Amino acid sequence: MTTSNYAAERETTEGRVFTVTGGDWDQVVSGTDPINDERIVVNMGPQHPSTHGVLRLILELEGETVREARSVVGYLHTGIEKNLEYRNWVQGSTFVTRMDYLAPIFNETAYSLAVEKLLGITDDITERATTIRVLMMELNRISSHLVWLATTGMELGAISIMLYGFREREYILDIFETITGLRMNHAYVRPGGVAQDVPDAAIVKIRDFLTMMPKKLKEYEDLLSGQPIWTERTQGVAVLDATACLALGVTGPVLRSAGLGWDLRKTMPYCGYESYEFDVPTHPDGDVWGRYLVRLAEIRESLKLVEQALDRLQPGPVMVADRKIAWPAQLAIGVDGMGNSLEHVAKIMGQSMESLIHHFKLVTEGFRVPPGQVYVGIESPRGELGVHAVSDGGTRPYRVHYREPSFVNLQALPAMAEGGLIADVIAGGASLDPVMGGCDR
Repeated sequence: MTTSNYAAERETTEGRVFTVTGGDWDQVVSGTDPINDERIVVNMGPQHPSTHGVLRLILELEGETVREARSVVGYLHTGIEKNLEYRNWVQGSTFVTRMDYLAPIFNETAYSLAVEKLLGITDDITERATTIRVLMMELNRISSHLVWLATTGMELGAISIMLYGFREREYILDIFETITGLRMNHAYVRPGGVAQDVPDAAIVKIRDFLTMMPKKLKEYEDLLSGQPIWTERTQGVAVLDATACLALGVTGPVLRSAGLGWDLRKTMPYCGYESYEFDVPTHPDGDVWGRYLVRLAEIRESLKLVEQALDRLQPGPVMVADRKIAWPAQLAIGVDGMGNSLEHVAKIMGQSMESLIHHFKLVTEGFRVPPGQVYVGIESPRGELGVHAVSDGGTRPYRVHYREPSFVNLQALPAMAEGGLIADVIAGGASLDPVMGGCDR
């Protein structure tokens, strides 16, 4: 029998239903006498920017020292994983891209790799499509780290770096819009390849970005690295060593800033990363300062990867040849984003009844995926992003579950915050880089 200490339950005709409320706030407050115990219980969040998103923290304070910290999640719950069970396999890309909205390309790629593994077509993905995926992911990693730097700077009082970080990120979003038709939530990486080839105009923009960005990184370091307030707020703050990271399942820059160079692109390569030349930055101290240095170094490594990917882009198809899987439309970028090209619509509507039937069946019903289950993990900007996909042989997923690094890494917040100052809760929470859309999905 399933019972819960946190949710009231009742029996219905559909089975046992649990009613989840806002936690045990009344019990927490009633157990503290603020006059005699000299302790108070406060809510921090959920609001921007202090808790780095719609994250609620319940803090028990003694003066300015945090005695107990609890994370309360769920304020950005979207039900995306459940929605996937009611859409075909290609439509799933449109849903998962909205989870971690700062790393949409990673959500799409992990999902597509899982579907391709179920289909048994991993080796059939074209070289150009794989190279474009690497190119897009590394650009997305840079844009995500820029948002981290911008928002963390703002939360610690460095308003200038917030403006500069978003300024450079805007350039990457312009590149994404040129390629996919959208700045965010692209649904660009799809099972079998990518939706649209990279236009020449985007290549020019990326080359310009590669020239410009190293100078901007130097500006960031000149602005922050020697700044006394920044170093005071980050060095020796929210320490989490490698042992604690492993015990809590923490991955990504937080783990690497504790000295362990675990990066799935190196340890368990995918998308041909084993053939690229790049380093895995680490730092021994495991504090906010180390996480800052690791993320800046990762931006530099991603720039190297983007340049290598550009040099490898050879002409060729960007979708598998199997017409039972490949999206039948010839897509094009229009003023309102990506959609069917007018030439393709004219052809199927006026010349080929068979093409129209095939298009209709594949778009409305989708392709069938053999029964089975797979797990695929990739290295997102926040750590290991894993997809557990289950198929029952139909045209829709039976179940898709994400191992979301924002959700897992938030477990570390009490370990980092308790015993420290309330001001350091902000620095420590921000250094985890949680994106609540991914956490709550």
